[in-house]
Amino acid sequence: MPWKGQTMEEQRKEFVRRALAREKNKSTLCREYGISRPTGDKWINRFQSGESMSDQSRAPYRTPNKTSSETEMAVVELRRNHPAIGAKKLKRMLENQDLNAPAYSTINAILHRNGLITKEASAAATPYIRFEKKHPNEMWQADFKGHFTIKDGTRCCPLTLLDDHSRFCLCIDAKENERYEGTRESFLKVFERHGLPGTLLCDNGNPWGTVQSAGYTKFEVWLMDLGILTKHGRVHHPQTQGKDERFNGTLLRERLKYREYENSEYAQRDFDEYRAFYNYERPHHALNLDTPSERYCNSEHKLPQKVNEWKYDADVLTREIKAHGYLSFNGQGYFLSEAFGRKTVGLIESKSNRDLFYVIYRQFCIAKLNVDERIVVARKAFRWDSFNEEKCKPCPRTNCKPCHA
Repeated sequence: MPWKGQTMEEQRKEFVRRALAREKNKSTLCREYGISRPTGDKWINRFQSGESMSDQSRAPYRTPNKTSSETEMAVVELRRNHPAIGAKKLKRMLENQDLNAPAYSTINAILHRNGLITKEASAAATPYIRFEKKHPNEMWQADFKGHFTIKDGTRCCPLTLLDDHSRFCLCIDAKENERYEGTRESFLKVFERHGLPGTLLCDNGNPWGTVQSAGYTKFEVWLMDLGILTKHGRVHHPQTQGKDERFNGTLLRERLKYREYENSEYAQRDFDEYRAFYNYERPHHALNLDTPSERYCNSEHKLPQKVNEWKYDADVLTREIKAHGYLSFNGQGYFLSEAFGRKTVGLIESKSNRDLFYVIYRQFCIAKLNVDERIVVARKAFRWDSFNEEKCKPCPRTNCKPCHA
């Protein structure tokens, strides 16, 4: 029957009063109020025993598997210390501290009921398809996190460096700018501490990048002297060095968002603290919740005390690059880069095209020359010792590059 401006409790009392007065048959009254006979008996029994006619809690009388208040406090405290860390990583961090951690679904529930997680954060937790090098130090990724102004009015440009295989953070340096000298200083410290990588992946910005038609940078040539190949992502395509880009976002969400720095020294101290936490304590989803330190080891290739002069094979033509970056060959000048000024390169004739010459610097091919048309047809570095010309597919002279590079 339709309710007539009564509360649920008032209707139940009315039903009980009419039932006890035997106004109608109990089954008829139950049909009139739209309830089952057992429900009608329940409300009659409650009334007669003096219990409330309002709904009671549906919680079980006993919860033997309920999370203890101590465990919940530990979860809440850890989350407040690291507000951007999710339930799965919090679980691993608790386990690493030898604490009895509940299931990550329980941790997630604890975060929700304590107001420590938002709908936006839940929606952002989507899985990714990941690609990585097979071994540590095969490739490092480098980038500058967008600059910001600190309290003393100076600019801070965090330089970040990540191992592609393990996600181990090799460097977070508070730099005043993105120039070559300061970047080289930071890389030298990393090389002394961790050794040398095989390849460095970075974008096209300062100090490592340049428009390829304009030649190479001093940073790229310096790395070549150390046997390191520099690779660049496509212009306006940051996904190429996605691991370091993602790390920069993580650094922002987990640290920079909650900090204000008096000066660069305070910033560097905090960066060092976060780098230790990221490498040794913070579980990583891409590593099955291992920490990066569990997957990383130092490189076997150590920083040399001195870069020795390179000796080319006897059958390789050699030329010295002029100070302004030009290579003279067969009476024609070819611009490579001022960064190669006063350095010696080798020239090797193509086996398949007599008009094509490869320009070699140390163990790298740095350019291709077409001596018939007197132009540089490619200016992209790759390792010469791993290049097989017979496997290189023919391509237009105006867009000639090794197919494997």
